[in-house]
Amino acid sequence: LALRPGGETVDALGGLHTFMNWPRGTLTDSGGFQMVSLLQFAEVTEEGVQFQSPVDGTQMLLTPERSIQIQNQIGADIIMALDDVVSSTTTGPRVREAMHRTLRWIDRCISAHSKPHCQNLFGIVQGGLDTDMRVECARELMKRNL
Repeated sequence: LALRPGGETVDALGGLHTFMNWPRGTLTDSGGFQMVSLLQFAEVTEEGVQFQSPVDGTQMLLTPERSIQIQNQIGADIIMALDDVVSSTTTGPRVREAMHRTLRWIDRCISAHSKPHCQNLFGIVQGGLDTDMRVECARELMKRNL
């Protein structure tokens, strides 16, 4: 929806519920999962994720702030924080890097979230398959009182 028809368009049409004619709860994804599925076309940095648009091939940068802005425009009830997603088969330092970046990004998502009164922001636990890292990440997310 961010690329087609665009967050601005969905917002102008009355938000996701009106756009879909759906009176129940809705959830939008941050775009983080696409980082894994399109990883050969993406570069993850502290700023965000640079990737090639699957629609027209242009280079795009998805930051935590932009992800939240789009989801605020779309108007879902539950919005997901942008996280640094690694494949479940990834091990080693990259998993720890992704977990710590996810925690830094959640703080940026919280700061960018303009509709906390009507949209619930969910954090995502990272740490791959490493139980200790996942517990550490969950504890840090709980401190943010999401």
